[in-house]
Amino acid sequence: MYKKILILGIAILLSGCFAKKRTSYSKTRTVTVESSDTTKILKKTRAKVEENREADKVIASAMAFSGVRYKYGGTTKKGMDCSGLIYVALQENDIVFPRISHQMANEGKKIRVDEVQKGDLLFFKTRKNSKRINHVGLVVAIDDDEIKFIHSSSSRGVIVSSLREGFWNSAFIKATRIL
Repeated sequence: MYKKILILGIAILLSGCFAKKRTSYSKTRTVTVESSDTTKILKKTRAKVEENREADKVIASAMAFSGVRYKYGGTTKKGMDCSGLIYVALQENDIVFPRISHQMANEGKKIRVDEVQKGDLLFFKTRKNSKRINHVGLVVAIDDDEIKFIHSSSSRGVIVSSLREGFWNSAFIKATRIL
C-alpha cells in the first residue's frame, strides 16, 4: 500500500514537471463592462457620495457650536436654540430653510426611523400638552442602530444626544430627509 502511494506521488510530481502549459498574452487588452444598468448604479452611487459629503459639511457646521449655551431665539456662539442651530448649520452650507422647528417639520421627505441617515432631521414634542413640534435635532451618527443627534438643549446647550435616551425616545415624533 505504501509503495502504491509513493509511486503515485512520484508520477504526479514528474508529470507536473514535464508538462508545461503555454500561455500567450496579447499586447493590447480591451475590457468593456459598463452597461446601462451599471451606469444607473454608478450614478446612484455617486449621488449617494455627494449627499454624504453635503451631510458631512452640515454636520461639521453644527458640531462647531458644541458647548454653546442655550438661548431662546439665538443663532450665534453667544447662545442658540435648537432650530437656530439647524438653521445656521444649513445656512452656512447655502441651504435655504425655515427658522422655526414646527415649520422645518413641514419640509423634506418624511422617513421611517429605521431609514435615518446622517444629515436627516429628527422632530420632537417636548411639552406634554403641546399640539405641535417644538424641538429639532440633526442626525450626526448611527452606531449599532443607535441614532445620535446634535441639538440645543435648554438645560445643557448644544450637545449630542442619543435617541435611545428615554426622554428623547418618548418625545420623538418624526424624521425627515432634506439633503
